Amino acid sequence: MIVFAAFVPHTPLLTETVGKEHRKKLKKTVAAVQKLADGLAASRPDTLVIISAHPTRHADAFSINVHDPYRTDLSRFGDMGAERAFRPDLRLIDAIQRPLRRQGVPVTLDTDHALDHGASVPLLLLAERLPNIRVVPVTYAGLDAKAHVEFGRALKEVLAASPSRIAVVASGDLSHALTPASPEGERPEGKVFDAAAKHAVETCGLSQLLAMDPVQVEAAAECAYRPLLILLTLLEKTAAEPELLAYEAPFGVGLLTARFHLD
Repeated sequence: MIVFAAFVPHTPLLTETVGKEHRKKLKKTVAAVQKLADGLAASRPDTLVIISAHPTRHADAFSINVHDPYRTDLSRFGDMGAERAFRPDLRLIDAIQRPLRRQGVPVTLDTDHALDHGASVPLLLLAERLPNIRVVPVTYAGLDAKAHVEFGRALKEVLAASPSRIAVVASGDLSHALTPASPEGERPEGKVFDAAAKHAVETCGLSQLLAMDPVQVEAAAECAYRPLLILLTLLEKTAAEPELLAYEAPFGVGLLTARFHLD
């Protein structure tokens, strides 16, 4: 069963070793992530399903990374020491992929020992007090919104039926095109996307995400839309109570942190 659900940014600037003095401008997000870490530890999960991206993201299929062990890796950001090992939940991975394949959901298994920042940053920040946590890294696909909802509904059936205590964390950064100083420059779609994503999170509004124009989502230069689609689908028709813990964009990239309280 799902006992914890959250959405977090995955910028490496949130880590002390990469962010250094830049973390001073991320006080709201750092505090929010710490609050999430407290909540995650209190929920006593057996397994953490992390929904983001890793280097083997596919255009036409969802992916589960299977390796034993995984290792966090922030070396591309100059941090050669942020390495922690995590073990996979092989039983849950098998329980996910078999029924999804039978249902015709496009899912594939890949193997990569290194977890990129999409998974590494959340794991390093949230799981410090969970030395025995098992991990299932799930990567979204290049498919449309409907396919992500179908995947999320199939995944939900498996997670809800599992006897394990499962935490689900989706990670991504919102628009990279909010201001002239943003990585992608300033585009009007950036602020529109961030406002819509915030409102969807605050209301668990899956329908609001589905109503967004794919062209505008693309123009917003984001990496949060598909993880949010899967997460909100997992919470569809539940009593989840959303709590938006922080939103800020001091470096021109929207960073949103939220928890969904479950009964």
